[in-house]
Amino acid sequence: MVKEGYAFGFPPLVAGFAALLFQTPWTIAAGIAFVGLGLFVFYFFRDPERAVPAEAGVVVSPADGRVVVVQEETNAGRPGKRVSIFLAIWNVHVNRSPAAGTITKLEYKPGKFLAAWAEKASLENEQNVFTLASEHGEIVFKQIAGWVARRVVSWKKQGETVARGERIGLVRFGSRMDIWLPENAEIAVKVGENVKGGSTVLARILAGVPSRLSAPGNSPGAKQKLTE
Repeated sequence: MVKEGYAFGFPPLVAGFAALLFQTPWTIAAGIAFVGLGLFVFYFFRDPERAVPAEAGVVVSPADGRVVVVQEETNAGRPGKRVSIFLAIWNVHVNRSPAAGTITKLEYKPGKFLAAWAEKASLENEQNVFTLASEHGEIVFKQIAGWVARRVVSWKKQGETVARGERIGLVRFGSRMDIWLPENAEIAVKVGENVKGGSTVLARILAGVPSRLSAPGNSPGAKQKLTE
């Protein structure tokens, strides 16, 4: 479990056990509710170990969740592809670096708290934008807050080097993660697929491979909306 879990989990847990001491119908009900909330918070902040693929040329998922968008998209005038992942409240919310490299830019952008499944959330919500210089070229990925999530947390700083699958931060309570890849990336996931941060192969980037969306059903602009 990440350390943030203790700060959020202990208060309702202590309040719940204190309420149970009074042994009235109301305090027993309140105590059970608070204890349940505290246990759920501990569960939310879990941080399981992951087996990071060693295969050359792969990009791993930066987050746990469900793929909601796979589409061709330009970034700063450069052609490429974007994959968006929706994190439900029950998913692991520790985020990981999709590839090894150096964080050349880390920008915090304040914004709205639209539902994370909404397409506008990618542009309008509060977010941390990481630019990673990797062996595959430049990769851009975003921690995006949602309607329930109200805080994006980065554990890294600009200029730091990271390994593939290394923990880089956390988004609290339901959110979204976007990743932009160069045009020679072969996307290995499709809309509706569940992925795990640090272990699911999201794409393969190989020199000389033509740009295409290789996974079945991944047509440009394919999207799926999910409620947060």
